[in-house]
Amino acid sequence: MDLNLSNLFGLSFSLLDVNMKRRIINTIIAVICFTAGNIIAIKSIGQNRTVDSVYTYGPATPGGLGKFYLRREIAHVISPSGSAWLDRNSRPQEENTQVAIDKIELPLTGVIADIGAGTGYYTFKLAPLVPKGKVYAVEIQDEMITALNDRKKNLKNTNVEVIKGGTTSPNLPVNSVDLAIMVDVYHELEYPVEMLQAIGRSLKKGGKLLLIEYKGEDPKVAIRPLHKTTVAQLNKELGANGFKLSYNGQFLPIQHFLLYEKE
Repeated sequence: MDLNLSNLFGLSFSLLDVNMKRRIINTIIAVICFTAGNIIAIKSIGQNRTVDSVYTYGPATPGGLGKFYLRREIAHVISPSGSAWLDRNSRPQEENTQVAIDKIELPLTGVIADIGAGTGYYTFKLAPLVPKGKVYAVEIQDEMITALNDRKKNLKNTNVEVIKGGTTSPNLPVNSVDLAIMVDVYHELEYPVEMLQAIGRSLKKGGKLLLIEYKGEDPKVAIRPLHKTTVAQLNKELGANGFKLSYNGQFLPIQHFLLYEKE
């Protein structure tokens, strides 16, 4: 800071002792910083949105966080109170879930990570695909963790491992997974960039990421807007994090079946 304080305050400034000069200089610096901060804050308020290096923030729409990634608002995570919907009797017919599972090809020793496993609807249907391998059931909500462990016990399953994930990482071992799968989960990731990077680290060489998401392009799909996504938006977000689309299955009635691999 190039200030001639003698000119600013008059010759009397040069007559002050060192401590007094320091107090005056510190006060001036504090005032400048405070003023600059207020200008930035006022500008943000005027735009009704703040920005960080990755995400933007603004007024939340119903069911949303008010947090945006590449112009898509991130949806709230479905709470455990809605877990019965995940195991509804009509789900196999509505989503053709068995066809989705039949399309997954892995060796018997393969390792799958079901990220956002919920109550384990897909987890325990995937487990027979890898009888000599493993399925990681990753969840962040304690109630869902309990439900997964209870289901594992009731089914006497031996190849599912329940893992408590976090908002920025699924907490999977590095270089351990052949296929990571998220079923109607990706749009709820609070930190999609951090999660995609962490998932990428967990994948083996040649490992893939499967996203099953409700079709945002189809207005007839009766799901809340923030819980649907388009292929174009998913490709944009996955592409920004080192993944490319390798297979786009169009065989499910209301969902995308999108297989990505690391670039």
